[in-house]
Amino acid sequence: MPAYTTDLDLAALRLASGEGRRFDLAVRIEAIQLAGVTYELAHNPFEVALEVSRMVGHGYALHLRFEAQLAGPCMRCLKDAAPSMAVDAREVDRAGGGEELESPYITEEVLDLAAWAREALVLSIPTTVLCRPECAGLCPQCAADLNETGPGHHHERQGDSRWAKLSELEL
Repeated sequence: MPAYTTDLDLAALRLASGEGRRFDLAVRIEAIQLAGVTYELAHNPFEVALEVSRMVGHGYALHLRFEAQLAGPCMRCLKDAAPSMAVDAREVDRAGGGEELESPYITEEVLDLAAWAREALVLSIPTTVLCRPECAGLCPQCAADLNETGPGHHHERQGDSRWAKLSELEL
């Protein structure tokens, strides 16, 4: 496993303009809350590939890549889900270049790698975490797992008891 880190001192790299380096590092990300449910990372810490380039003049161009796997309940059937996702994130930090060119993850030439990796991961998580893409979920009336009961599962349609008195009207 590569060296574990949360922060990287970019100034200590002493990169000249136009020069770059590639690092294989290990990062730990805390559990992620989605819709009130906690999802852990399956392999934590995990490996990331980081490319750092010094821009001409001043500033840095950064490229982060890694693969991660969540572990938690499926949002439809509540069974275990473990979706994998590939993360590919880029950042630019050029001091004095305006809000769009200043990275929130770099402070005084120190990169907060753990915070950047966490936010990049959160942005790549699908909106619905499923155990499998075709998960049918639970029956809204009896909570049976529709993945196991099959497409033939159904209930007789019953009238709403709040409207029962209307059936006594003679029109």
